[in-house]
Amino acid sequence: MRVRLFLLFFVLFFRLGGAQAQQPVVLTDQLQEHIFSFGQIEQYEDPGGKLSFEQISTPAWSAKFSASKKSTPQTLHLQSAYWFRIRIDQKEVTKNPYLLEFFDQTIDDIEVWAPKNGGGYTHIQLGDKHDFASRSIRHKNFEVRLDNTQAGVHTWYFRVRSAQIADVIVVLRSVDYFIGYALNEYFYFGIFYGMIVVFSFYNLIMFIAIRQKQYLYYVLYNLSVGLYEMSTDGIAYHYLWPSWPEWNQIAYAFALYAVGVFALLFTRQLLYVKAKAPLLNKLILVIIGLRTAFLLYAYFFDRALLNYKFIEAIPLATAFFTGVYIYRRGYQPARFFVLGYSFLFLGFLLKFLIMLGFSSLNFGVVSYYSLSFCFVLEMIFLSLAIGDKVRLLKKKKDKTQQKMFRQMTINARLKDTLNTELEKKVEERTREVYHKSLIIEKKNEELERANLLLQQQAEEISRMNVLLEQDNFELQHSVEKVTRDRVMSADVDFEEFSRIYPDKDSCYDFLARLKWQHGYACKKCGNDHYYPGHISLSRRCSKCGYEESVTSYTIFHNTRIPINKAFYMIYLVYSTKGKISSHKLSELLTIRQSTCWTFGTRIKKVMDERRRELKKAGRNDWSQLVLE
Repeated sequence: MRVRLFLLFFVLFFRLGGAQAQQPVVLTDQLQEHIFSFGQIEQYEDPGGKLSFEQISTPAWSAKFSASKKSTPQTLHLQSAYWFRIRIDQKEVTKNPYLLEFFDQTIDDIEVWAPKNGGGYTHIQLGDKHDFASRSIRHKNFEVRLDNTQAGVHTWYFRVRSAQIADVIVVLRSVDYFIGYALNEYFYFGIFYGMIVVFSFYNLIMFIAIRQKQYLYYVLYNLSVGLYEMSTDGIAYHYLWPSWPEWNQIAYAFALYAVGVFALLFTRQLLYVKAKAPLLNKLILVIIGLRTAFLLYAYFFDRALLNYKFIEAIPLATAFFTGVYIYRRGYQPARFFVLGYSFLFLGFLLKFLIMLGFSSLNFGVVSYYSLSFCFVLEMIFLSLAIGDKVRLLKKKKDKTQQKMFRQMTINARLKDTLNTELEKKVEERTREVYHKSLIIEKKNEELERANLLLQQQAEEISRMNVLLEQDNFELQHSVEKVTRDRVMSADVDFEEFSRIYPDKDSCYDFLARLKWQHGYACKKCGNDHYYPGHISLSRRCSKCGYEESVTSYTIFHNTRIPINKAFYMIYLVYSTKGKISSHKLSELLTIRQSTCWTFGTRIKKVMDERRRELKKAGRNDWSQLVLE
């Protein structure tokens, strides 16, 4: 019994002790694919990132490597450099070519020290911060060719640094297997992105046809999802911007921002959030504003913040909660919306748990592409939500049309009933009207005779009115003429003067007749044809377009005195032969003395210049001073 216990203890001790040594991977021609995990990959964290390969490969540092405690090691501390080491036991020279592949396409910098035949190492640089054209194998992942011309156990070293948490998935593959795997992967990528393009194109056509914003936001949301997936898969770096490594480092952040924003805008439009949940609508707008501010701050001030991908859970959670809330309020199209976002949340939750260190959830390709699968399911269910909304709207429209048809039938019956009753009443009323019409005819005959008499009287009154109008016109003309002659020949006050020129329109009319009494002639080109100008009584040349106002080329041009008072001032200065003082003018016209002095001086200057012409004119013909 003691011998058996000793043997069991010895076996367990031997196995546990053996677990501490690194396990080399045996390479034979029968091997197609192998993923390094746990004891097959050792790691060492260099917090300062200053160790060189010459230091890390010495026996002193070699003892500091430890076997990975996870199936997939991760670079959790972004400021550190991580060293990884694997061992490949090549029993014999293999016929098939092999390569090592790093499965995570988002790693910024990978330095590889590959063992050479005869000793020494070859230094190779990989990573998405380097130009895509520098890769020896043009593939979205990072590959290193394996030298299979030397037998024995060989140790490989890798130095990994990345601005975001990276999964160090190292895979050993034969070239034949890699070609088939890569072709299949790109084929499935084509299906995935093709679905996005097809869904987007279909909804774009719907937007063009119906002009509903929900289709446009859904198109932009799908394209943002596609761009984000292409950025994280390395497809975008391969095909869209292979020569822009700086943009490739941050493109995923802008694509992820667009996913969240357009998801919220699509939610608002699809579920009528503004009408059904005003508070949630305001919350959505606030989240869009804060998310935009966060992106701008991260881009311009702290690029490290762009690596917080799971901040996008806030807008997506808001959209999901909004869908649940509105669905519980009884809006049926929200059911597929909620179902689609449920799958998306499962994908985000799985990625988040894997990032927190739940390595048991990281079970291969399905978990790695889980978010992509969830995006496909969500895209399908969102399309069903749009279709369900259209279907329910159509159903509601059909019900409304049926209700309208029934109502129209009822209205038709009521119309027939009313028409029958109206016909009876019309017949009765017609008989009554017939009897009354006989009476009305007699009264009409009497009225016609009375109208004839009134018409004769009206004609007589009209003739008398015409004669009175002629007398009034002659009387008015005589009074106006007498008043004007009085103004021109005697001293009158401003009140009496204003009866002839009561406002600026009468003054402008006088100026127009005075200026153009001998015909119009353009001051610029001499043309004698004109059109009415934009200002009252102005004239615009039909040839050159020059517009001449009624005060242009007169003494009133550019004066600030009211035109009727300016008229009266000319009359006063002229009638007193310039002897009236500016103080008197200010008193009579209620205008400042300085203004009266300025304009009075201008009038006197014109009087001096035209002394000879004024001697030949009438005693008080002050209109001679108006024109320049």
